[in-house]
Amino acid sequence: MNEYIEVNHLICGGKPVIRGTRIMVKNILGMIAGGYTIEKIVDAYQEVDVETIREVLKYAAEVIDEEQVVTHA
Repeated sequence: MNEYIEVNHLICGGKPVIRGTRIMVKNILGMIAGGYTIEKIVDAYQEVDVETIREVLKYAAEVIDEEQVVTHA
């Protein structure tokens, strides 16, 4: 995917993870949605740094931008 994110069907069922870890992108997004700061996330996952978390957010924004949202009536 990029320098920070990988998708491998052998790791976490093919969900996007932070490269070299089993930390799923969705977990980081969930933490942010739950009110965690980037600093608290880095404290919780010492395998990552502030730049990595910012790249996770950038990746998520790019994925959302590529998706087509279909509304149901």
